[in-house]
Amino acid sequence: MDEKNMTVNAEKAYSYDDVDHPSSGTASDTEVHDTKVNFVDRWASKLRAETKGIDMVTDEEKTEDSLWNAATMWFSANLVIATFSLGALGITVFGLAFGQAVLVIIFFTAIGAFTVAYFSCFGPVSGLRQMILSRFLIGDITCRIFSFINVIACVGWGAVNIMASAQLLHIVNNGALPPWAGCLILVLCTIIVTFFGYHVIHLYEKWCWIPNLIIFIIIIVRFAMSGKFQSDGFIGGETTAGSVLSFGSTIYGFATGWTTYASDYTVYQPRNTNRTKIFFAIFAGLFLPLVFILILGAACATGIKSDARWSELYETNSVGGLVYAILVEDSLHGFGQFCCVVLALSTVANNIPNMYSMALSAQTFWSPLAKIPRVAWTIAGNGATLAICIPAYYKFESVMENFMNLISYYLAIYESLMLSSHLIWHKGNFRDYPYERYNDKSAYPLGLAGTFGFCCGVAGVVIGMNQTWYAGVLARQIGEFGGDIAPELGFAFAFIGFNLSRVIEKRYIR
Repeated sequence: MDEKNMTVNAEKAYSYDDVDHPSSGTASDTEVHDTKVNFVDRWASKLRAETKGIDMVTDEEKTEDSLWNAATMWFSANLVIATFSLGALGITVFGLAFGQAVLVIIFFTAIGAFTVAYFSCFGPVSGLRQMILSRFLIGDITCRIFSFINVIACVGWGAVNIMASAQLLHIVNNGALPPWAGCLILVLCTIIVTFFGYHVIHLYEKWCWIPNLIIFIIIIVRFAMSGKFQSDGFIGGETTAGSVLSFGSTIYGFATGWTTYASDYTVYQPRNTNRTKIFFAIFAGLFLPLVFILILGAACATGIKSDARWSELYETNSVGGLVYAILVEDSLHGFGQFCCVVLALSTVANNIPNMYSMALSAQTFWSPLAKIPRVAWTIAGNGATLAICIPAYYKFESVMENFMNLISYYLAIYESLMLSSHLIWHKGNFRDYPYERYNDKSAYPLGLAGTFGFCCGVAGVVIGMNQTWYAGVLARQIGEFGGDIAPELGFAFAFIGFNLSRVIEKRYIR
């Protein structure tokens, strides 16, 4: 394509922005009228909510230059009860010694947090949301596949997180607050924050970690005073290796789960923002709370073995019962119940990124869906979460959790394709993309190589996954209970399939 045609296409891309979408994060009444956005955006703009969806964030709009805001976004989202619950699984489900669980947590958290921090560096330079950015690296078709999966994952994980917190609210009130009411409260709180968009989300996440941290410190003190901590000796062997891999897969999936949202929360950073600083700010914002709370959850779970009452509460109410045992019974009583309520509400901080990015993924999946405002998608996503989590709480909670564990495998495949494209085919150059042509299909691959790589990755996942309802042919060979190597195989198979087929796509197709 010659230079003249490139200029014409670029002008068309900018023309699309100017005509069909608001040109700023919080459009004025005049802008809303001029751009003919529907009544939802007009209503949102009057409330000073962000009306921008998947359009490129312009240089004039890039007014957020705080590294602290970038770091606390993820610090708050992970300093929550869901993280605590995951850490406990290393002891209660996978049967590891506390020291073994700690090593797994540190190693797999670091791997998972890396890609979130790395792809966050694209936000300032590109001004594009993560799924839109993916068009340039893995192609149009593949981007749509991941956008669709992302919508399901955002809603599904939102439901799973809310069920755990609703359980805690239920036990704290001695059953007076029905689970459906707890779900409704948490969803409404999430809607309020996600409705207003990027800047209000960052403002909320900037401070909401403080009460959560205080509660977790209180848990540390009360647990230490209980004297119930136990640390078993290390046990080797194939079965332990399988448990390490399975627990590590779970930790990795949780830590890296934000990768498909990464640049969504840095797009308002100026283009000249130091990428190294962005990377380490976000890596620290992820790694520190995850390691801290995961290890705390594992430590507290060791007390179940030495106290029959704690074991009973955990069996009947899962992690909510464990927290209740530490903070309320024979402990802080009324104040402990208050702490449990605050901790239950911490789920809002974790669900906010899910619901905000879900809207952006829905708009990316199919062009006509981009005409539905982000605000409307946010409300619809929260509604879908509520519709799922209430019946799931009563009927199929375990099925829901198993399904979401299966969904999380797509992250390793996505990262393999994205890293391959950027580091190999674009030689790691962040400016090697015509970002302003994000709506011009001739500016990025069709996605045949990405789709083939995705299919190869799925094949790797199938033979390497180890769930309660299915174990792959390779996974079941590792120890007595098998070992989950789906992320590793999914990454490797996708890497090979994508890079081999990309040669053909680049040479013969586009």
